[in-house]
Amino acid sequence: MRSIRRAVRLLLGVTAGLALTLSGALPASAATTEATWELRGHGQRMCAPGGHPNTYFLGPVYGKWENKITLGIRNLPPGSYSNGGAISPGENYGNAILGFVHVSIAPAPPAVYVAELWASDGVVEQTAPIRINMREDCWSQGNPDIWP
Repeated sequence: MRSIRRAVRLLLGVTAGLALTLSGALPASAATTEATWELRGHGQRMCAPGGHPNTYFLGPVYGKWENKITLGIRNLPPGSYSNGGAISPGENYGNAILGFVHVSIAPAPPAVYVAELWASDGVVEQTAPIRINMREDCWSQGNPDIWP
């Protein structure tokens, strides 16, 4: 009797696995946590002599996402802060869907600060560096740190 029960359980397990395979569904344990979206915010920079209150950096996202993507910036110069931003669920395969991330840059000693733009859908977090140059000659010719 025991061997019949085992055989029936084994047969049911194999049948369920085959049905999932044929339907294209995966059991929860086989689900992946890889993102189907990509943060493409690399190369952003700013020159901010004496600070720059209430401005924005861009948080461009490419791909498809089902959850809201929350955006923020960390490692800002001392006294600076960010209120963050968000992108509603959606998709972007070439069109300009951008998130905007609020930031307020406080006056800080002259230096190059490398802040970090981050984006998270609650499962996966991606980051990109942002270069903030605090110097007096921001508007001089040939300065690569001014906004285009």
